[in-house]
Amino acid sequence: MAGQIVIRPVGEDERAAWEVLWNGYLAFYKATLAPGASDVAWQRFHDPAEPMFLLGGYVDGKLTGIVQYLFHRSSWTVGNYCYLQDLFVSESARGLGLGRALIEAVYEKARAAGASRVHWLTQTTNTQARILYDQVADNSGFMQYRKIF
Repeated sequence: MAGQIVIRPVGEDERAAWEVLWNGYLAFYKATLAPGASDVAWQRFHDPAEPMFLLGGYVDGKLTGIVQYLFHRSSWTVGNYCYLQDLFVSESARGLGLGRALIEAVYEKARAAGASRVHWLTQTTNTQARILYDQVADNSGFMQYRKIF
């Protein structure tokens, strides 16, 4: 039976709980960040002048999922777009609807901010997450190219 799900901003005093999920997300994608990058991200999430945000998914009061998103300009619209950059739910909370609830919460924030779209990326091999993504959004068919410096 699913516990009570609450979506809310992650408080500044919850860094240790966020780091567990953040590190799980980075491990899933086999990502290594530059020293200090997580510190800067954490500061940005809590700086009202920054367009970066962090919401937590809590099951029975425990932080078990995170979504990190930001607003950015586009040459295609007057208003901003919303980029859902990072979404992660702990293994123990998967299947409870937490990922969907976190995405829907970002949709609400984007609408309230006047954004015309929410978009995100995932690996083509992330089949479990893509089952959900195919239910809550449209696959644009675009591929990402990148050059890392």
